Amino acid sequence: MDDELLTIGAFAARARLSAKALRLYDRLGLLAPAHVDELSGYRYYRSDQIERARLVALLRQLDMPLARIAEIVEAPDGATAADRLAAYWADVEARVAGQRTLAEYLRGRLSGRSSEMYGKFVVETVDVPEQVLITEIRHVLAGELPAWIGASLGRLEEAAKACGGITAPPFVVYHSDVSMESDGPAESCVPVADEAAARAWVERQGRTRETKVRVEPAQRLAYTRITKAQVAHPQILAAFEAVEEWIPHQGLWQAGPCREVYFADWDAAGAEDPVCDVAFPVR
Repeated sequence: MDDELLTIGAFAARARLSAKALRLYDRLGLLAPAHVDELSGYRYYRSDQIERARLVALLRQLDMPLARIAEIVEAPDGATAADRLAAYWADVEARVAGQRTLAEYLRGRLSGRSSEMYGKFVVETVDVPEQVLITEIRHVLAGELPAWIGASLGRLEEAAKACGGITAPPFVVYHSDVSMESDGPAESCVPVADEAAARAWVERQGRTRETKVRVEPAQRLAYTRITKAQVAHPQILAAFEAVEEWIPHQGLWQAGPCREVYFADWDAAGAEDPVCDVAFPVR
């Protein structure tokens, strides 16, 4: 046997990984042995694999999932590997920033500063006429929600061209809670002009993506207008709660599920531009 080959124990010690971890990384294709004895099944590694093993160990210290580690160690060159690491860390920082904001929001609630937070939102009412809607409904978790909203509204807005055109801003209705643990469902809705054409369009879709047509009766909405930055979780929770708190103080009650009405060009809007009304049907 080649003198440069190391037993799994010796290699693990030099690479600062456990033998158990090396076996796992072998199964996942992250770090295969240089040689496996056919009779004994013993694994042997080359000394020039130590650098890769140490890289895997260091990446694990970043709490990086094994699949993302594989993307980095299998990169064709160092620059690509560095770019993939940077992309992963940007995701981490975005998640931590969201968690930091959530922690501040929860501190406000726990310390009794809810009224202070709600005071930032101006709540009004608006009367909305009857609307013909083409919709797409889906059970979706909070992490998937932004991408699904953009994609589903895009599909519906394209379909609206065959349904007489869009007559009012699109919106998303939450028929039940959407969070990291609860999946709604949520319903993307686009108001259109031609009910007959809309029903014909739905017939052509079959059961694809749970599309349907419904006529929503005229109603009054209690709403507050928020900026693009405030749409992010958990800022938007404070907006919903502000409207919920305002409703009974006006002698009103909720008459349907909450919604987000998107009236602005999302891509063109800046962080402080108004883009969305957080609303509840009321009576």
